[in-house]
Amino acid sequence: MLEMRPDCERCGADVPAELPGAFICSFECTFCAECAGELDDTCPNCGGELVDRPTRRGAALEKYPASTQRKHEA
Repeated sequence: MLEMRPDCERCGADVPAELPGAFICSFECTFCAECAGELDDTCPNCGGELVDRPTRRGAALEKYPASTQRKHEA
């Protein structure tokens, strides 16, 4: 199950689990759409491809809540 991290690791923008617009690599590094575009859809941490992260909504989000641990370092 994906962690569904709450923020972009690059700029700190919120990327809620229930909304589209987040991009992840195979290690779940998470970026907003703007940063993913600026990175040419390549993870700066591992070099992997950044792809659209699926959303998690409703009962699934209630049963399996998204992570609250932020990864962006100001």
